[in-house]
Amino acid sequence: MKYESQRVAWWFFATSLLLFTLQLVYGFIMAFAHAGYDGLHELVPFHVARTTHTNLLVMWLLSGFMGASYYIVPEEARRELFWPKLAYVQLIALVVVGVTAIVGFHLGWWEGRKFLEIPRPLDYLVVVDVLMFVVNIGATIWTGPRKTSTAMVLYFGLLATALLYIPGMLATDNQTVDSYWRWWVVHLWVEGVWELIMGAILAFLLIKLTGVDREVIEKWLYVIVGITFLSGILGTGHHYYFIGTPSYWKPIGAVFSALEPLAFLGMVIYAIAMLRKGGRRHPNSIAIYWTVGCAIFSFVGAGFLGFAHTLPSVNLYTHGTLVTAMHGHAAFWGAYAMIVLAMMSYSLPLLTGRKLYQKTTAQVAFWTSNIGMVAMVGAFATAGVAQVYLERKVGMDFLSVQKEIEVHFIGLALAATLFTIGVLVFIYDFIRYGKPVGELSRSTEDESAEAPAEANLA
Repeated sequence: MKYESQRVAWWFFATSLLLFTLQLVYGFIMAFAHAGYDGLHELVPFHVARTTHTNLLVMWLLSGFMGASYYIVPEEARRELFWPKLAYVQLIALVVVGVTAIVGFHLGWWEGRKFLEIPRPLDYLVVVDVLMFVVNIGATIWTGPRKTSTAMVLYFGLLATALLYIPGMLATDNQTVDSYWRWWVVHLWVEGVWELIMGAILAFLLIKLTGVDREVIEKWLYVIVGITFLSGILGTGHHYYFIGTPSYWKPIGAVFSALEPLAFLGMVIYAIAMLRKGGRRHPNSIAIYWTVGCAIFSFVGAGFLGFAHTLPSVNLYTHGTLVTAMHGHAAFWGAYAMIVLAMMSYSLPLLTGRKLYQKTTAQVAFWTSNIGMVAMVGAFATAGVAQVYLERKVGMDFLSVQKEIEVHFIGLALAATLFTIGVLVFIYDFIRYGKPVGELSRSTEDESAEAPAEANLA
């Protein structure tokens, strides 16, 4: 840790893991309801659990991105945060909005728009909160003595995240028009600007962990940003196939959605190539696992599994089924959750001065959570394919099909248990690290004091 204000990142990470834990609770409620054991229905109806589960996902990832940014930007800009106290105010505001939204969902206070259920008054507070964050980060970058490509890509990804929330706030009574604008938020976040955030964090971690020259790594970052914009913007069309929009969205959505996996493939090649090119072996091996694992898992989940049902002829049958849940869980875990956990794994030893990454529990957390997620994706895939065949091909009604596939959710619950054990072990390690009391160290750019050169990884 090089700057005092980087300590604020720890508090965002702690909030992120707390929200993540709560998300898992609601995930289990949904899994047991799908398996036919909906004993909590009177207290937590399925639609409330689903809404809370998905919104907690967004909240904990945003908190993780913010924490990562508060750690990265001071080092990249070579100065303290412009307004450190504002960062704490912004975190408190984020928590207040999140808690209010969750309580509101349980009391029936929401907009009822899928993935954007937060009530309108809270929408404005979300925008204000994110803008406070963006202004703080922006002021730090623009007034710092150094402006790097990594910091700039991260900043514009975060800024675009804030601005793209606004189309989802446009009021309309037409369901097609409402869905059109809603996907500007949902799709262009997760398959657009969030990829910029992921790419920037990935670049920062590779610079620190591999020892490869910044110039080389940031050239790769430009390529990934270019592919992301080329495919992601018009790739929004795969959400417009069957909602009442003009038919020209089918070929546009199909072509550009087919290009979207290239960005994630680029990240895999990027991460592995930089790791092999590096001239040293960083002692924090678990951070390398999470970093490279993020690139690989995101390609499988977001790239390959997304492409598997993005063409109109396939999406006609899979749209709105558990096949989407299969893709969604793999994509969010690989692309965004793992990069946040990678950033935590890298920064915690520096924030706290404790090297717990050398403990067996760090390895257990990585492998158990990832094996559990693979098993969960398999369970969703099995249930989803069965649902598509029985419902869309055989013609059985929805509720009858749900009864037929209940058994797959028992397997899903078992896989989710394994996944949760891995996450809880990660949180256990986080708690053992303690609060951010590590000493400041003005080391060189490549952190050579932290990671002495050893055998060449190539």
